[in-house]
Amino acid sequence: MTLRSAAPVSFDALPNPRGGAVRPAELALAEASLAFEQHEDCTAALLRASHALRGAGWLSAQRLADALVRVSPLASDDPADAQHVRPLIGASLRDFRAALERHNLRELSCSPTLFNHYRALCTHLSEHTPGTTVAFEDLALTARPVPPVTLHAQSADQLAHLRARYERALLPVLRSQAATGSAVALAVTNAALDELDAVFGELAGPDPYDFWRLARACGKALRVSGRATGETDARRFYARCNLALADHARGIELAPRSLVRATLALLWRDYALFGAAAEDADQVEVLHDYGLTVDWHVAGTQASEMLWEKSATQVQSFTAMHSSLTRELGALTVNANAYEDFLQTADTSISALTDHARAADQPEKADPSEALQAGDAAYRLGSAACALGLGQVALLADALGLAWRRRAHAAVSTPAVRAHVVVGAPAASTLEQAAEALRAALHKVAAGVAPAGGNAALTALRRAIEQGGA
Repeated sequence: MTLRSAAPVSFDALPNPRGGAVRPAELALAEASLAFEQHEDCTAALLRASHALRGAGWLSAQRLADALVRVSPLASDDPADAQHVRPLIGASLRDFRAALERHNLRELSCSPTLFNHYRALCTHLSEHTPGTTVAFEDLALTARPVPPVTLHAQSADQLAHLRARYERALLPVLRSQAATGSAVALAVTNAALDELDAVFGELAGPDPYDFWRLARACGKALRVSGRATGETDARRFYARCNLALADHARGIELAPRSLVRATLALLWRDYALFGAAAEDADQVEVLHDYGLTVDWHVAGTQASEMLWEKSATQVQSFTAMHSSLTRELGALTVNANAYEDFLQTADTSISALTDHARAADQPEKADPSEALQAGDAAYRLGSAACALGLGQVALLADALGLAWRRRAHAAVSTPAVRAHVVVGAPAASTLEQAAEALRAALHKVAAGVAPAGGNAALTALRRAIEQGGA
């Protein structure tokens, strides 16, 4: 049986030539595609792909595979239904295979193309199983903890004034189309967006986990990417912020969790796909406060990106044909040189994290700068693990980075600020347990074994972060 490669597909993010590959999943999806084309049952192959992706910690990709598993039987159950669902499955399989072969974990989480397939599959399922709904953040933030987010108390008069300003500016934004309208229409829309940004700034309180600070960063990111007008998700964001402002005026102290998750995922999306530049530093800082990291990029041309694509494909093909250039970590196959580089940088990061965690058990010596350094060490480890393809290690490291960030913000030294900041500091024991779980996972990686476990430490971190304290 000949298994053809996936058809070339244009995605937003660049491929990761040194990233790990889940070969069992790639093979299973190729088998599923062939079976599908021959009108045979592809569910078993899709299940194998799902299991392999879970073993590698590629959890967002696993969710898409699971959706395909649930939908695939419908392609043969009812001829009338099959006529509708087969094009949906075929397109999803083709793009999913192409994305997996790019070995970019952030793209697998944040690709609008993959999410559109995921939503379409789940929408079709909802016709058979009512109540099934999905949102972009369900894929982008899979298994990631999200802390509680506050609405800073303000006077009723001030909130009424700001809401009136917001609603006046909101209408032209909701009516706007993509940036192809007349110069006058664009000027009106840009002025309205300026006003919304200004209102976000006046609403924001001193708490680093204030919702309006997050909303302001999201608004800036949407404008930088050119997505603030004409995009459904952007219009929904601005409209939901108006509802949150009404909640704020009623004295509600916490922003709705669903809105926080949606705003955070929207803020992260383009930076996860394209990377960030120096002028994006403020938005990246907000992302770090929520446990999300990005790569920094140097501006390139379309020609240079095409050259990168071609070079990445050549590197991946050459590496796949020479086993001496790879290492096997369970379901994950990694580039040998990238693997050695990762072990060297990870060893430094985990030593620093362990030292910081032990010192954190002395509250009288709490130092925000030390906690920020620990958070940065965890994020460096998480980014390196993500680049190598170690999904579970990356998730645990990012969650630990978020926990340290919250500890830093909880230890602010200015009394005037501390009076308004409600950040709960995760217990030192939770930080130390997570650092030890990371160390154990890295020992397995160094021994050439798939890093199993870490779920208990991630669960403890999630509980501490989402409940606002120890």
